[in-house]
Amino acid sequence: MEAQYIRDENGDPQYVVIPYDVYFKMRLQMADVESESEAEGLEEIPFERDEYDDVSLPDEIVSIMCNDEVSLQAAWRIYNGLSQQDVAQKLGISQSAVSQLESPDSRPQKRTREKLAAIYGCTQAQISLLI
Repeated sequence: MEAQYIRDENGDPQYVVIPYDVYFKMRLQMADVESESEAEGLEEIPFERDEYDDVSLPDEIVSIMCNDEVSLQAAWRIYNGLSQQDVAQKLGISQSAVSQLESPDSRPQKRTREKLAAIYGCTQAQISLLI
């Protein structure tokens, strides 16, 4: 096999460059697939498009959701540097109501989504995206 070694200043191998077809075969083996034609025959998982398919979220929002393990609404609030009390005052509701809005299974009403989107500077779709 044709391979090129890239070594560090001490002569120790750090990387290897191999032909693409060799790399592809290795990837197939790692996936427990015998051949390219078998890889093409893998089961396709059906999906249905919905209204949220083309909605994007800023990376920062997704990072907050993952790192802090919070809901989408909570991530927007945190991203904007607001407390639940701040949001409660802007919405004219209690802090505990904001906490309920931020629960993972919460589905805010349209008017509430409009207000939250205005507070957070995002679209309604971005605030109500089901993840």
